[in-house]
Amino acid sequence: MLVVAAGSAIAEDQETPTASPPDREAFLAGTNKDCPGCDLREAKLKRRDLSGADLTGADLTGAVLHRANLGNAKLDHAKLEDANLNKTDLRRASLTGADLSGALLYGTDLSGAQLEGALMTQVHMQHARLTRAVLRAADISLSAIMDTEMAGCDLSHANLKQSNLSRANLSRCDLTAAVLDGAGFIRARLRNAKLPGVAAKQADFFEADLSGSDLTNGDFRGSRLQQANLEDAVTVGMKTKGALLVDGTVGQ
Repeated sequence: MLVVAAGSAIAEDQETPTASPPDREAFLAGTNKDCPGCDLREAKLKRRDLSGADLTGADLTGAVLHRANLGNAKLDHAKLEDANLNKTDLRRASLTGADLSGALLYGTDLSGAQLEGALMTQVHMQHARLTRAVLRAADISLSAIMDTEMAGCDLSHANLKQSNLSRANLSRCDLTAAVLDGAGFIRARLRNAKLPGVAAKQADFFEADLSGSDLTNGDFRGSRLQQANLEDAVTVGMKTKGALLVDGTVGQ
């Protein structure tokens, strides 16, 4: 009886992993778009049409998805570390809790994408589009985000510490309680943006457009606000000790 039981256990162990590889092979062959939970590390998927694909929890570490179409795709909790997503179409894709640390996102379209809680440290996202994207509580620290279109996006409680957002358009963005310490916003547009309770110590807002923005209780100590446009901005409770102010004076 013990031999039979052991044999049965071995048979079960052997049967279990056979469910995933066929899905993976069909996906890589292009006959199936869906591959949730699949091991797709280093996969070459350049220009592949994966619109609407279900890749929830898939491991795409180091994968090449340059110019691929992932519009409306499901990538929640997927691993995309160091993936090449340059000029990829990710419009309205769901990437909640996904790991994109170190990913290449140059010229990528993430308009309307869901990136809540995503890990995006050290990403290269110059000239990308994130219009109306949801990045609530995402970690986008130490990243290059210059010349990026982000109008209307939700960055509330997000971490942008030491990231470079020079010349980025963040008009009408919600940055409530976001962490911007040491970040660069040189000549960035933040018109009518919400920044109440923001932590922006030692940040650089040189010639940034903050007109009409809500800076209530924001911490800008030690930051550079020289020549920034603060017309019609709400500055109640704003901390500026040691900051270089609009007129070139130092905040007390």
